[in-house]
Amino acid sequence: MKQSLQVKMGQSLAMTPQLQQAIKLLQLSTLELQSEIQDALENNPMLETQEEDGAEPKENDSSRAAGDDAQDQARSEETASVASTEANPEELVQANDNDVLPDELPVDSAWEDVYEASSPVSSQSGGEGENRDFTEFHNSGISSIQDHLNDQIRFAPLSDRDQIIATTIIDAVDDNGYLLDDIDVLLEALNRDIGNPEELVELNELESVLHLVQHLDPPGCAARDASDCMSIQIGQLKQTDVTDRALAIVNNHLELLASHDFPRLRRLLKINDDQLQEAITLIRGLNPRPGRQIVQDHDQYIVPDVFVKKHKGVWRVELNPDIAPKLGINALYAGMVKRADKSDDNNFLRNHLQEARWFIKSLQSRNETLLRVATAIVERQRSFLEYGEEAMKPLVLRDIAEQLSLHESTISRVTTQKYIHTPRGIFEFKFFFSSHVSTANGGECSATAIRAMIRKYIAAEDATKPLSDSKIASTLVAEGIQVARRTVAKYRESMAIPPSNERKRLN
Repeated sequence: MKQSLQVKMGQSLAMTPQLQQAIKLLQLSTLELQSEIQDALENNPMLETQEEDGAEPKENDSSRAAGDDAQDQARSEETASVASTEANPEELVQANDNDVLPDELPVDSAWEDVYEASSPVSSQSGGEGENRDFTEFHNSGISSIQDHLNDQIRFAPLSDRDQIIATTIIDAVDDNGYLLDDIDVLLEALNRDIGNPEELVELNELESVLHLVQHLDPPGCAARDASDCMSIQIGQLKQTDVTDRALAIVNNHLELLASHDFPRLRRLLKINDDQLQEAITLIRGLNPRPGRQIVQDHDQYIVPDVFVKKHKGVWRVELNPDIAPKLGINALYAGMVKRADKSDDNNFLRNHLQEARWFIKSLQSRNETLLRVATAIVERQRSFLEYGEEAMKPLVLRDIAEQLSLHESTISRVTTQKYIHTPRGIFEFKFFFSSHVSTANGGECSATAIRAMIRKYIAAEDATKPLSDSKIASTLVAEGIQVARRTVAKYRESMAIPPSNERKRLN
């Protein structure tokens, strides 16, 4: 095959570093953006935060007289506040690599727990645990369940050998309070380094120490499963007929209780409805995850990006001014840039000056795009703000993209991990987007509104005769919403609502 040279003409989309930075900032959440700004302030000497009074640092006169073209561009619009809320309708502008900045950056691109625990205390219980405050461990400053249990074992009257066994057991407890390893595995781990066969740990010795650990505070830790955990807690209560029935249920019929098969439970235990209800009430007062009383997970607080308020009958959208500091160009360092100096120091300053300007422009463009998208969403979902979820209108990314002349990928980036504060609460932007279902009069109803209606029907149902999916579908059809039973089941499952047979209560 003969080799040859050919010249071809074609078009391609080049992702410049500035465009990549703009797209990156656009998809960051509030916390990620704050971290990115902090890194930029630490790595770029040209960037600085503005004073609280709003004064904007400007480059001095001598630097303007001796500066080059790049330095001449340091005008007030490049040091403008990052929290600017002015929206510009022109979004798609050709990006370039020279020193002259475009008015707007092209940020668009064409690529595509169910169980709440409480303390095991009931009216039928007695003994030492009856008046005990089982929340005494909360906010105690203990970092893990292992630390909490080891503190109790340390003062227990145990031999050195038993202390080692107890420590091994405690190390195998997870944050919920359950044993991660089987007894055989723990026994093998204890005996692995013991050379003398006469000193090997016996199974009954291990189980004796395990029994002690399981009855430490909170009771039920180091249990093998939920049934074992609740059995331990019931065993610490005063023995009565109610505790005996509850113990029989958690030991032998926990699956029937979970499926709410009450008739079969009554037949197996040979008890009436009132006796079964007393046992169930006691079981619901137990804690199936005792370790969570100690382990306090760190909550992630949501910082809204946008505020929506009603002022004189008009809904107004404003950016949160506290999500990012106001940035500007450091006038002192900018004034050191000289026209014809090709030294390494001068090139260093010139490069960082240009990067600082692009960073500020990218932040400003991000906020303007965020504000435009939020405003468009509020205009489309004004009925939700007025009347609630049942008035939510169908909305997809394409609707907002066409309204703002942006690409769907840009709308997707803007609405990911961004939150809006409304009088009805804080919601992620994506909450306002949902598919639709046809109505009898030819209109459309959003999936969010249908979920809200299903939730309302279930909240008002008779607990002894819960509504089936078919009944809910029939009710919706009667109201003009064409929805099938399987659709109701899908929406119900998405809201983590159990089926009708599991929602049934005795009274």
